[in-house]
Amino acid sequence: MGQIQPLLRGDDASSCVEPIDDQPLGFNFLFAFQPIVNTNTGHIYAQEALVRGMKGEGAGFILSQINDSNRYYFDQKAREKALQSALFCEWQGAISLNFMPNALYHPEHCLSRTLDACKKLNINPNRIIFEWSEKEYLTDYAHIRNIISTYKHLNFKVAFDDFGGLYSNLNLLTAYHPDIIKLDRHYVIGIEKDRRRRAVVKAMVNLCRELNIDFIVEGVETLEEYNVLKDLGVDLMQGFLLARPALMQMPHATMPY
Repeated sequence: MGQIQPLLRGDDASSCVEPIDDQPLGFNFLFAFQPIVNTNTGHIYAQEALVRGMKGEGAGFILSQINDSNRYYFDQKAREKALQSALFCEWQGAISLNFMPNALYHPEHCLSRTLDACKKLNINPNRIIFEWSEKEYLTDYAHIRNIISTYKHLNFKVAFDDFGGLYSNLNLLTAYHPDIIKLDRHYVIGIEKDRRRRAVVKAMVNLCRELNIDFIVEGVETLEEYNVLKDLGVDLMQGFLLARPALMQMPHATMPY
């Protein structure tokens, strides 16, 4: 579903320029990027933007500074900065962004700034995937449905991240109709030795095909995990085995074959 770009070989990555900073949060941040790879074709399905501190500190370092007073502004600013970073990195494919549903009160209004940024940067909204972690699921289902339907109406794609990590609520698939599911790494760990994990992944592959949902397995770290997932029909993968996140760079992937 994301715009496909050729997978380049090698250990180097394309450098990019730091985007202009004009935010009054009291702290600054950058982005690292990690590719999601189509393992059948060797092409990059999308690059996920991961928030980082100015010295490469992990996402937790930044997110620990988010509170009710700055959540909305941070969410808006992070989207714009991620898009700027992708542009300066000369990335022309799909961009996967994490977002905070708790920061969106009126999605039509909140998305207007994102749409303005897309127009200014000449980025087609259909290149953008908004990832929503299961850890952020709320109880106001009407509000959630409104957010997702608004995103999709404006040609953005919606992904459920960390799926199955907390609740494994399959009702989410029928209630919200995501474009993409990213399976939590919990189901990857030791999958080569655990038939129950293999059964779950195989069932999810078939279910997503039936529902026309793109299925991504994240957290792939070993060759054994990769080989089992391939045998189970998983095409889209993300993880250290293929590429580690690179700060302010677009990393290339190394296929394990």
